[in-house]
Amino acid sequence: MDVIDKIGMRRREFILSLLGLFSAPLFQNCGKTWPPERTFISRSKDYTTDIKSMIVSGFKELGVGRDEIRGKKILLKPNLVEPHKGAGQINTHPMFVRGCVEAFLGLGASQVLVAEGPGHIRDSLMVLEESGMAEILFEDKIPFVDLNNDEGFVVKNQAGISKLKTLTFPLTLKKVDWIVSLAKMKTHHWAGVTLSMKNMFGVMPGIYYGWPKNVLHKAGIEESIIDINMTVRPHFAIVDGIVGMEGDGPIMGKPKNAGVLVMGRNLTAVDATCCRIMGINPFKIKYLKQAAMHLGPIKEDEIIQLGESIRTVQTNFELVGKIPAQKG
Repeated sequence: MDVIDKIGMRRREFILSLLGLFSAPLFQNCGKTWPPERTFISRSKDYTTDIKSMIVSGFKELGVGRDEIRGKKILLKPNLVEPHKGAGQINTHPMFVRGCVEAFLGLGASQVLVAEGPGHIRDSLMVLEESGMAEILFEDKIPFVDLNNDEGFVVKNQAGISKLKTLTFPLTLKKVDWIVSLAKMKTHHWAGVTLSMKNMFGVMPGIYYGWPKNVLHKAGIEESIIDINMTVRPHFAIVDGIVGMEGDGPIMGKPKNAGVLVMGRNLTAVDATCCRIMGINPFKIKYLKQAAMHLGPIKEDEIIQLGESIRTVQTNFELVGKIPAQKG
């Protein structure tokens, strides 16, 4: 090797070393530029507070008015994973769901229904009963649809991130005007977090995708999250972070009193905001990095925070070092 080659190699090694030092922030600044999306954050000490009023305040801040909701059929999709008996951090709290129902009816919705396809158990009614959701739905006369056993219709996979060419959705989705993700603020042992976008796994019928949605797991969890959300295009998200879950979520973790609800029209922005509240870098969450190219912003300067600021409500969730998305 002559002198020129040696100089060239040294120069190349030097440039590569600089890239190693600065690659993380460079990658965080790359990708699609989005117009600003708004998310709303509200404090809530516990589930005895007036959740309906907090949601109505969020609607006003986010520009969701009576003219937009009047006469519409609203599907609320909570996160109901499995029976829990004393482990309320697993599922969306029934009082949280009641507040959402009352808020939409208060804006003139013609009907509000709750629908879910639990991933870890075939008996959806058992999940409803043991979570306390059945009592609330019965008292308020709110219909429930078991999406796991709903008749399916097939559509083209609009994202094509996974190898799945088509997706089968429950027929109920065709019968409503708005689909709202009522997620629980939790860590996740594979995806890093499970929030409003991951919550949409529950619309995929178990009779077609298995328990716990095995077909989607095999196709890739992160990839399937993008496929589902790009094809369904949920209209809104309200995340139950009053009591979330930290550590080995989404089932085995510990309760975390985060004391917040987070809501917005763009699920990607909502999930990125939730991550920052949890003390997690959204750029480390694979599905969010992919969503930032297809569905909405995760950069902090592209998200307008309304209500509380992230700084005033941030509470770091306990993470698990073996999970790539949660490593420091």
